[in-house]
Formats: sequence, structure tokens, C-alpha cells
Amino acid sequence: MGVSLKDVALRAGVSVKTVSNVVNAYPHVTPETRARVQRAIDELGYRPNLTARHLRKGRTGIIALAVPELGNPYFAEVAGAVIDAAALHEQIVLLDHTAGLREKEALVSQGFRAHLIDGLILSPIQLEAEDLLARTGGPPMVLLGEREYDAPYDHIAIDNVAAARAAVRHLLDLGRRHIAFLGARQESARQPAHLRLRGWRQEITASGGVARDALVAATEGYDRRDGAVAMAALLDRGERLDAVFAYNDVVALGAMRALSERGLRVPQDVAVVGFDDVEEGRYAAVSLTTVAPDKHEIARLAVDCLLERIAAGSRQAAPPPRRIRPGHRLVVRESTAGAGRRF
Repeated sequence: MGVSLKDVALRAGVSVKTVSNVVNAYPHVTPETRARVQRAIDELGYRPNLTARHLRKGRTGIIALAVPELGNPYFAEVAGAVIDAAALHEQIVLLDHTAGLREKEALVSQGFRAHLIDGLILSPIQLEAEDLLARTGGPPMVLLGEREYDAPYDHIAIDNVAAARAAVRHLLDLGRRHIAFLGARQESARQPAHLRLRGWRQEITASGGVARDALVAATEGYDRRDGAVAMAALLDRGERLDAVFAYNDVVALGAMRALSERGLRVPQDVAVVGFDDVEEGRYAAVSLTTVAPDKHEIARLAVDCLLERIAAGSRQAAPPPRRIRPGHRLVVRESTAGAGRRF
């Protein structure tokens, strides 16, 4: 049999209610009593029954996180940060993998597995605003990720345009003037790729340069192979370039491999900047300069917003939907450090 509240109360010489107040961190307990109860908890090895606690509140104590690709290091790192943030609130995280497919994202958003969870954090890629506006019922939901939506849900997303401009500004400050963009896509203009491309254009134009479409390379996906293929295509066309800003770090790593295979040095011949600050980029043979979203802040904000929605339920006191922009910074490493002007 496990140790109960009653066992702790007997050991500490207090009531069961007092032990409950200490376990639930209620403030109206004297420091001496709190210390005596905590000592009894430690001696007996008492562990709260979180399942029973959540069920008494009509909840499961489980929230879901749905991401497009767990194999992508950025989403894996964000998932880890969400799990850590949720643990601080004694919440369990159920992970779901949508593969970036609209039908799977819609299924999750419409309340799939709603009987198992109290709320959902969703990072959509293909979902459209009409899918979100058509949502009826289901547990509270918070959106994660950089795609823009006009929908009545809290949305945690960095400013992609400003982040891209900071990356391009760094390259311009190094004297680079022929800056390619890798990772353009054909989908909605609200996609992160379009927002980062917009930042690329705006910063080059603001510097007095010309944002040449010939230096924009589309990719089928956002993996290493996509970056290598796009980089090779630019080089095969004979495009004059001295820097690359990639949609994300893994695309940038693929591009760096292609540059190396062509005998071009990073950063001496071509400076490279990625996006996401994944661990792989820090330990590459040439460590990668990158835009670093604050992943821990993103996770904390997402969990806090969701738990606030869960606690509010259907009460009118719930705050209106919020668009929250976590911080980001440029991390300069070897792929641009010391990269002087070439042209």
C-alpha cells in the first residue's frame, strides 16, 4: 500500500487537511507546521496521487502537443521544452505527429482524442484559417509556430520578418552583397517561408541593393537534402553569390555540404546563416550562425496560455485571443565570423 495523507498527518501530528494544504502549496500554513509536514513527507516517501487530484477537478492532467515532424530537430527541441514546462505544472504531455498534412492537422484540431486531454498545443503547417474558424467545441487550443492566422485562438510566434531582416543585416554588415535565399515555397503568403523571404527582400532593399529573384531558390521540403539540392542548382546556373540565408538550420547544413563539394569555403567564399539554432548546427564542422528563437520562452508561454484557458473553461472572464511574440536573437558562429567582403 502507498503512503497516504493520513499516514503523513499521523507522523507530523497534524490534521489531514493541514497536510493537504501543504501538499497543494496553500499559503495559510505556519512555517513551523509546513516544515514539520514536509519532514514527514520526506521520511515516509509520500507522493501525491496526481490522477486522483486531476479527476476531482474533472480533468485528466494531460495536454497534447501536435507537431508536423518529430524528426526535425527544431520540433524535437520545442517538444522537449514543452514537456519540461508542463512538468512544472504537474501536467503530462501527449505527443502527436501530423506529418504536416492538412487532413491530420484538421483531425487533431477538431478534437481527435478530446476525451484523453484537457487542452491542445498545435503547430500547424498546412491548416487554413477556415479550418480553424470551422472548429466547434473540443478542448481549449493554443497555436504554435510562425504561420499567420486570423483565428480566435492564442498564437505564440516570433516575428519572422524582423528575424530574417536581422540575419540579412548581419551579412550586409560583413560586406556581402549577393545574398541567396534558400527555402522559398509556393504556398500561402502567410507561411513562415514567405515571411522570411519578405524579410530578406526588405532588408536588401533598405540597404540600397536589389533583391534579385535569381538568388531565390525553392525547395520541396526543409531538410538537409533540400538545402543541398537548392544550393547545387544555384551554383549550376552560375549565379554570383557570396552569402546564403536559409529557411532553417538543416537546409543551411545541406547547403554548406554542397558548397564544400564544389570547393567553396565557408565563410571565406560564401557566408551562411540558418534559422532555429538547433544543436546540430552548433557542432557542425563549421559551426552555423543562426537566428535563435527562445524555445524555452515559446514553450512556457504556450503551456501557460493553455492552462489559463483550461482553468477559465467557458467563463466569460477568459481573456480575448492573444498574439504573443517571444524573443529571438542572432547567434554568430564560424559560418559567418570573420567573413570579409569578396565582391
